[in-house]
Amino acid sequence: MSTVEASPAQPAAPEAPPPKPLWLAVIYVASGLLLFITQGLGMNIVNANLYQLQGEFSATVVEAAWLSAAYMAPYATLSIALFKVRTQYGLRPFAEWSILIFVLASSLNLFVDDLHSALVVRFISGCAAAPISSLGFLYVLEAFPLHRKLNQGLNVALLGTLLSAPIARMISPTLLDIDGWHALYTLEVGLALISMAVIFALPVTPPPRAKVIERMDILSYLLMATGIGCLAVFLTLGRLYWWFETWWLGVLLAASILFLALTAIIESRRENPMLDFGWIFSRPNLHMAAVLLVFRAVSSEQSSTAVSFFQQLGLLNDQQFTLWFLVILASVGGAMFCMVLMSSRYVETAHVIALGLIAIGAYLDSQATNLTRPEQMYLSQGMIAFGAAMFLPPVMAKGFMGALQKGPTYIVNFIVIFLFTQITGALLTTAALGSFVTIREKFHSNVLVENILLTRPEVAQRVGQLSAAYRKVITDPAILNAEGLTLLAQQVTREAYVLAYADTFLLISVVTTMALVVLLVHLAWNRIRAVRAVPAEPMTQS
Repeated sequence: MSTVEASPAQPAAPEAPPPKPLWLAVIYVASGLLLFITQGLGMNIVNANLYQLQGEFSATVVEAAWLSAAYMAPYATLSIALFKVRTQYGLRPFAEWSILIFVLASSLNLFVDDLHSALVVRFISGCAAAPISSLGFLYVLEAFPLHRKLNQGLNVALLGTLLSAPIARMISPTLLDIDGWHALYTLEVGLALISMAVIFALPVTPPPRAKVIERMDILSYLLMATGIGCLAVFLTLGRLYWWFETWWLGVLLAASILFLALTAIIESRRENPMLDFGWIFSRPNLHMAAVLLVFRAVSSEQSSTAVSFFQQLGLLNDQQFTLWFLVILASVGGAMFCMVLMSSRYVETAHVIALGLIAIGAYLDSQATNLTRPEQMYLSQGMIAFGAAMFLPPVMAKGFMGALQKGPTYIVNFIVIFLFTQITGALLTTAALGSFVTIREKFHSNVLVENILLTRPEVAQRVGQLSAAYRKVITDPAILNAEGLTLLAQQVTREAYVLAYADTFLLISVVTTMALVVLLVHLAWNRIRAVRAVPAEPMTQS
């Protein structure tokens, strides 16, 4: 039976529940944020401690990066299938089974003792984590009355998605000192158990059930999941193995294109497709996707570029605690301010302010040197966090309303756009910016090395100063001089990376400024059209 035939037989949606008392609404919001943090820590703990986990698993940086790839491959698409599962079989069973599987997957991390077992468990964790973030959205939105869900509720929910990354960097040093990998995931298991108690104790208003799963949906989803999974692995590891030097990266990209093309062919020929590609590629949705991709590109300044810059300078997470604490405060402030704007008629102002703050913050970061420390980035990173928290809610609210107007089945299509731009888009922008850093580092290294000649007095003096610390243990002048040259080469490489990251910050600032100019022109054009349309109305009526 098709979905079109089954849907009219379903009972009408229940009336909106009465507003919850303040104390119960606070509990629901706290429960939703707990679910976001629990799921987000599982995803970000590895990313925040990639270099520290090398010693834990006796792995190289490239081998440790497979942990992120194994997690993101299933996580990038599983929410699409789970939305239909939740709609057909009911929210309550979905929530209970989801949290039980997540607790089991989190517990498996405690038995990991080598890289190969860690990769398997990370893949399972990526599968188990997909439904938890959607439950976080439902619990936060449950606290708000219907007319406030898409402004106040959505702002708080999206704020929850921004908290886990800085929290992971704040708590990781202490946990690693206690018991390494096992301490990190003992915390996740504890949070998962608390989340399980919350889900079993607090019910959420279930949406009406409907028969929405068809046999062809399974084939379409498997093809799409395989395609996006291959793309996720390609984007995660491409800049580490380098794009044109490893043959299997090309195979992954070709497989991704093939499977996604097969998905599009199958879905375009179905009467009741899981994905309506005509609607997905409509002009409003392409505009929304472009806006979301711009957001991912500019917000990567904080989530990946600034973090990598500190790592290059040799700064660990414990030296950045205050910075990430201020980032959390700025994110909360940005979400609250955006909530006020979305409750008024100045919704477009949120994007203008967000892009302006991110552009200024990235430009300030582009002035970084090898003496820059987190203290010098408090203002710039706070501005970027404030702007990032303001950017996403207006776009999400508008896109979600457009999907609801087309019908409940189009929510799946909206989820596809959102997930592709946010998860795959995040991997794409991180890979692009990381590759840009590598290219610029090679350029600056060549420029700096051209001026390093031992015939120059200042270079010979610097080599002598660097090798002086080893004169008591190295008596051979040739070996001592070689040691000084090695140390000087390390300093040159570090300086080249600093210059490369400064270029990347400047690039992000320029891209953000261009996006701001385009937005201002678009708003001005809409205002001019509105003004021109006003005198035309009386003439039409007469």
